[in-house]
Amino acid sequence: MTPDELERLVDHLRSLPRETEWVEFKHDRADPQEIGEYISALSNGAALHRQPQAFMLWGIEDGSHRLLGTTFRPRETKVGNEELENWLLRLLTPRIEVRIHEGILGGKYVVLFEIQPASHQPVGFSGVEYIRVGSYTKKLKDFPEKERALWAIFSEKPFESCLAAASVTSDEVLALIDYVSCFRLLGIPYPDNRQAIFERLASERVVVPQPDDRFDITNVGAVLFAADLRRVDRLARKAPRVIIYKGENRTETIKEHPEYRGYAVGFESLIAYINDQLPQNEQIGQALRRQVRVFPEQAIRELVPNALIHQDFNLTGTGPMIEIFTGRMEITNPGLPLIDTLR
Repeated sequence: MTPDELERLVDHLRSLPRETEWVEFKHDRADPQEIGEYISALSNGAALHRQPQAFMLWGIEDGSHRLLGTTFRPRETKVGNEELENWLLRLLTPRIEVRIHEGILGGKYVVLFEIQPASHQPVGFSGVEYIRVGSYTKKLKDFPEKERALWAIFSEKPFESCLAAASVTSDEVLALIDYVSCFRLLGIPYPDNRQAIFERLASERVVVPQPDDRFDITNVGAVLFAADLRRVDRLARKAPRVIIYKGENRTETIKEHPEYRGYAVGFESLIAYINDQLPQNEQIGQALRRQVRVFPEQAIRELVPNALIHQDFNLTGTGPMIEIFTGRMEITNPGLPLIDTLR
């Protein structure tokens, strides 16, 4: 987030008439346990109210929302010997994205936590799930009606319809999405003007138009057509990795190759890279010798996309992995089978 974007967002949050179930203001108070409980409550509150993000903002006077500045420095704070950010993320279940932004506005230092809404189950901290009731943080189990409403929302909104990026500019969309490859793969003639590009991307549910020439990018749009998944924070760890080992175990890694383009636009290059790394046997025909890969390409083209698509996208921090050993290849992805593998 740029300094200008941070300033606009802080001004927008300060313009709210009061704290909400997805926005919390603080001056200096920064107790680590309390912060973790707030993150859980705000994440669940944002999901309950269908907000794209939740926010916790330091340096603001509660009530008046006057800019005061803060002495809180999250990246310098430790819990025991562990950095605060890592400590918080470790105790959140399931793992969600919490982005920390810091800056100086009007000569005052502010800190903003940008919190991902709960997506498929309530977010808990240290084994306890929290929720906002007005501006208060309470245990979710004490409010069964809110818990039922949360689960109802989780069941109606699949991963692909959720947002990978919210309220980005049109220029940012064109930088984040490989729209030329998108149209080519979909068999769509390339639009002849900028407006037609966005109309077509919206019709394919890659983006969702918002006011002021801004757009939300859907998860399905980003995961399939991203120019670089590293630039989409919520999906950065979903890039497939190819790891080549020496021998038959994981003791010595020869090299590692992540494919950072979206699954659709990067598929051909991913398959080509895997095939180039596979061991080969030499076959002698009637007149000529030829190299034959140990694993047929048709099998690779079947197994790899299955691993990409049939993963649990709600598990953050991990993605599909293709591991190549001297005599075998293992393909894994996040999540558990829906049916018993030993049935």
